[in-house]
Amino acid sequence: MCFFKKQKELTPEEINQIPKSFEIIGSILIFSEFPKKLNKQLVGEYLIKKLKNIKTVAIKSRFYSGKYRTPKIKIIAGTNTKEAIHKENGVSIKVNPEKVYYSSRSSTERLRIAVQVKKGESILTMFSGVAPFPLVISKHSEAKEIYGIEINPEGHKYGEENLKLNKVNNIKLYQGDVKKILPKLKKKFDRIIMPLPKNSESYLELAKKYLNPQGTIHLYLFEKEENFQKLKDKYSEEFQVKLFKAGSPAPGKFRVCLDLQSKL
Repeated sequence: MCFFKKQKELTPEEINQIPKSFEIIGSILIFSEFPKKLNKQLVGEYLIKKLKNIKTVAIKSRFYSGKYRTPKIKIIAGTNTKEAIHKENGVSIKVNPEKVYYSSRSSTERLRIAVQVKKGESILTMFSGVAPFPLVISKHSEAKEIYGIEINPEGHKYGEENLKLNKVNNIKLYQGDVKKILPKLKKKFDRIIMPLPKNSESYLELAKKYLNPQGTIHLYLFEKEENFQKLKDKYSEEFQVKLFKAGSPAPGKFRVCLDLQSKL
């Protein structure tokens, strides 16, 4: 009779096969892709031992989809929770990445915008999610007031929690459709942030309507690098245009931010 021992730890060869690409949100490490031949639980346990701040390891079982662009994630090891508090740029952000879109990889981009804000500005973040842009801007600028509008009720709920968590008092968050909420505010803004690359352009005319003279719009889009100049030319008649790379979701394709400053 032959008995096989259950594998208790990874071999050096298997350790080398662990994907190097993953996202860390607070104490949760999330793989986008994972080799089928690797033992998921052993990999998860190995990473929890190796990375002292990681308590949970998960794999995306479905990528961003649905009305609120959220993924499905499957926990493979560690604490059975999908909620975490992530720290970036001096602020704490509570989030469940399965319930609301959030990318820790955009932290540098959020700070880039925040340091541009001048004293006394009124700012709007469309599609504000759990409020990472408003929080980072509040922390790193002397903005007068920061508004955020988010259609996902879960995102809005976490956003409100994050205001309390960070003890800020110059942010106001609203839950609902931007096209319905914005006219009710009866305000114009010095800076409008549009961090929804998939369809931000469809909201641009609305943003322009509520932008103060000499104001700035930060418009996020997906685009191939060979089309960058064409994209800048598209808006150069109406705006002073600067283009910044803000991530790469796929080879040859970039998440870009167009900083559009009104010429009027």
